Amino acid sequence: MKKLAEIFENALNTTEKALSKYACRDSEAHRLNKEEETAPRSNFALDRDRILYSGSYRRYQGKTQVFSFSNLFDEEMTNRSIHTTYVSQISRTIGKLLGLNLELIEAIALGHDLGHTPFGHEGEKALSICCQKHGIGEFHHNIESLHIVDSIARRGKGLNLTFQVRDGIISHDGEVHNTRVAPNRDKTEADIIHYIKSRKDGKHVYNWFPATLEGCVVRFSDTIAYIGQDIEDAVRLNILKIEELPEDCTNYLGNTNSDIVDTLIKNVVLNSFQKDYISFDEETSFYLKKLKDFNYERIYQNDEVKIYNEIIYRTMGLLFEKYIDDIKKDRQESKIFKQFLENKDKRYMESHSEAEKARDFIATMTDRYFNEEAKDYLIPWK
Repeated sequence: MKKLAEIFENALNTTEKALSKYACRDSEAHRLNKEEETAPRSNFALDRDRILYSGSYRRYQGKTQVFSFSNLFDEEMTNRSIHTTYVSQISRTIGKLLGLNLELIEAIALGHDLGHTPFGHEGEKALSICCQKHGIGEFHHNIESLHIVDSIARRGKGLNLTFQVRDGIISHDGEVHNTRVAPNRDKTEADIIHYIKSRKDGKHVYNWFPATLEGCVVRFSDTIAYIGQDIEDAVRLNILKIEELPEDCTNYLGNTNSDIVDTLIKNVVLNSFQKDYISFDEETSFYLKKLKDFNYERIYQNDEVKIYNEIIYRTMGLLFEKYIDDIKKDRQESKIFKQFLENKDKRYMESHSEAEKARDFIATMTDRYFNEEAKDYLIPWK
């Protein structure tokens, strides 16, 4: 074992010597609960592996990215697993060229969407309405992602990830458009607690940027990964034609997902190399924002998509109320007991209300599981 420790130490030293001065070193990693040395894995590699082998990571493949109805008939449509893989690959490509810590980048990328509900962002909005109705604040998937790794995984004990990975997960918001993001290296655990409370109270938190440059890379990569892919999925479903895209955007960024990703990655690297920030240039940022706005109007607000979303809102409310009632009346045969609460330790059970338990159970569901639960409740077979 002594020889193995020496090999690990030499490999770690060699890797860290090659890092940019702006990169986060493994020696900077810290956890809420201290652990023994993890050789032959670095702190961030250990975090990556804990995420990779978690139940929530496995469920990525059963969760919709945008089109909640597409998983019924087209298995090539983008799901949360594919999106997360793309974010990881794009992040590592950028991070390698910028000399950043790839293990930290990969851990953040793989964990950033763990808290996503079934049915993508519409499922998130529907669950948020339920949460607010029961006084537990708004639901945000980045907050739930952190909650999963902190308080739900491993029977409620959490994964005890490093601060840097946990911060990257809760700070990844790719929906907000930024031309440039610089790390806030002074962030603390108290800042995360304040952010969670503010967002649940419905307040927007400005300048909520990751604590590391690696986290900033993942944040940009999240946008790069979905912007062109959502267009290709919409074209595949005949919701959109390529010819309908804004001509100035396609001339500048490209008209295929591959071209768009290529253009954006190159622009980020050129504008961020040897800088303590991650950035597009102004022109690229302009066309990217314009394409985002186009996607929102023509894809996310599409009438056909909205029809299915109405079903999601109705069934989400029904199941949420059912699970709260099941807990209050101690219906041990309910799925919320048999497949969720029975696996949680005393700390989780005593520190969460009925509504919070219902929220967490629904947030862990895949689309198929949610559909089956809704059918069993609305059309009982016995």
